[in-house]
Amino acid sequence: MTVRALLWLVLSAWFPWAAFAAAALPLQPGERLTYKVSWAIVLGAGEIKIAAEPDPTSTTPRLLVTTTTATRKLARMLLKFDAEAKSVFDLATGRLVALEEKSQQGDKRSEHRVTFDLDARQASYFPANAPTAPRVLPIPPGDPTDLIMGLLQTRTWDLKPGEKRDALVLFDDDFYELTIHMARYEEVETKLGKFRTVVLEPRMDKTPPKGMFKRGSSVRVWIAEDSHRLPVKFEVEFKIGTGTATLEAYEPPTAAGASAPANAKNSRP
Repeated sequence: MTVRALLWLVLSAWFPWAAFAAAALPLQPGERLTYKVSWAIVLGAGEIKIAAEPDPTSTTPRLLVTTTTATRKLARMLLKFDAEAKSVFDLATGRLVALEEKSQQGDKRSEHRVTFDLDARQASYFPANAPTAPRVLPIPPGDPTDLIMGLLQTRTWDLKPGEKRDALVLFDDDFYELTIHMARYEEVETKLGKFRTVVLEPRMDKTPPKGMFKRGSSVRVWIAEDSHRLPVKFEVEFKIGTGTATLEAYEPPTAAGASAPANAKNSRP
């Protein structure tokens, strides 16, 4: 895994919503989340900002989720990194229909977009500066999401310790068939308060491990066990260090009838 890919995994997150909609959508219009990222002993290494709004370019009801990511302070002096991702969800089904990611590490740029045809069970992968014809990726069984979004959407599953459920996630141009385990309950304290959480861990139980999982890395997500189920923390552990993203600010949806709190402090257990 390249440094760019490693940082993208650590710093990029599409964190879901604080109030459930009829479809299993990851966010609701107007919702905003800000995460502070630390890497190993470097505190405040980066920042993640996520915002959701109705897709202004679509003729059908869709949700556009924009995530911006950047290194900060000392980490930016050591490695300047910026990224943006746009995820488009169908409002009727909650399914991901398109994904666009671009990042820049120093002078190196990376960019691609993916569209999903779940009826045909294939995805079209368009790398930047490539021929017009996309590369076709067969989609394994399941509804694909990006890696972190897939983890955090499990907040709707209500898993108990020892329980597990499968998920299909896409990292760049490769599908991962993961099994999400509910590992334990744990108390987490953040700037927004103290939360009793469930800890979720993805593992490659059904297929040979690949990528970061083959190299012994691990991912964990902490979901607040309350009515809003905010994703208060996530962590990516590598041999060279651990990246941790902690929820620092939250704005609820603006959609009429949303049951999200006025501020994240009200979501304490």
